[in-house]
Amino acid sequence: MNVPFIDLKRYEPGFHKALMEKFHLMSLDAQFIGGREVSDLEQRLSSLLMVEHAVACANGTDALQLALRAAGVGIGDAVLVPNVTFWATFEAVVNVGADPVTIDADLSDGGVSFEAFEQAIRKLQPKAALVAHLYGWGSARLLDLRALCRKHGVVLVEDGAQSFGARYQGAPICKGAHISTTSFYPAKVLGGAGDGGAVFTDDTELAEKLRRLGNHGRTAHYGYGDVGWNSRLDSLQAAFLNLSLDHIDARIASRREAVAYYQKHLPSTGIQMMSAPDGYEENGYCNVCLVPDPTRKAAMETCLKTEGIGFGNIYPSVMSKQPGAVAYLKGHFGGQAGDQLCASVLNLPLFPYMTEAELRRVVDVVSACKEVAHVR
Repeated sequence: MNVPFIDLKRYEPGFHKALMEKFHLMSLDAQFIGGREVSDLEQRLSSLLMVEHAVACANGTDALQLALRAAGVGIGDAVLVPNVTFWATFEAVVNVGADPVTIDADLSDGGVSFEAFEQAIRKLQPKAALVAHLYGWGSARLLDLRALCRKHGVVLVEDGAQSFGARYQGAPICKGAHISTTSFYPAKVLGGAGDGGAVFTDDTELAEKLRRLGNHGRTAHYGYGDVGWNSRLDSLQAAFLNLSLDHIDARIASRREAVAYYQKHLPSTGIQMMSAPDGYEENGYCNVCLVPDPTRKAAMETCLKTEGIGFGNIYPSVMSKQPGAVAYLKGHFGGQAGDQLCASVLNLPLFPYMTEAELRRVVDVVSACKEVAHVR
């Protein structure tokens, strides 16, 4: 049995039919930009995530750029960025004209090293900082990071592209954040039928600024209070996401069941797993195994590929060593823990409605492949 790394075609019974009916009616009514689907989505997200304002936008990268721009970040401002994250987190800083400074990773949870983060704040006094809630959870020191930024007047933007549905201390992870973002890229926990994103905040003035910037800076149809850009979420995407929200609890529950299966059975194979820190209920975004020996990791990957088991590496390289970073990087704090993490991560299949047979097949193959890798 082959098992894909991710399967985007496992919808609930009746989902596709309901979607086609909704698209048909919306098309007849020319509901393409804005309208009820977008406003309903924003209201549902606001309620579900326990934030005052949810502002939809065109994609997750724009969400980060809107957050930075709305917070007043611009040319010449220093901004702290995780060294282990997706490239969009880094390029969002560059795209608003600011200067990125990378922060080393914490090997215990995949987030930023608090010590390196604190050192950078005290030395640089940056305008803003970004943290990324990778793998479906957040930093064990999330509250400390927030408190430190408040103390020093640093705008903290929390990149939650991988953490939709994750909970911390019994509440959604973005509750209490000054400003946070998400992506609706199809592979995400709440994924669309294309690109989409959103920004969340409890600050009404900030939310109004976000809306202006994402709609050409408009204060009226032909009145402009800011120089923004076009980052509107399409109505058809909002409709898809609203239908998906009807099933999001079941999808996340299914993901968590897969996580629980891996947590129960993978340790017997000798594979080390990274798990969410205490206080978190992860969303099951991805499985994170750690194989520190590069030779064994390469042998395992070859074996998995031969056996038809999909796998990934989120992410294979740190930001500070990307060729595209050279011209923009203004510094790095901490050591090379991020390099170690990137070299060790091996992600196994995890997506909604995986069957027990598929999960069992993955574990069986991992066990066999580890023996092959050990022999080599």
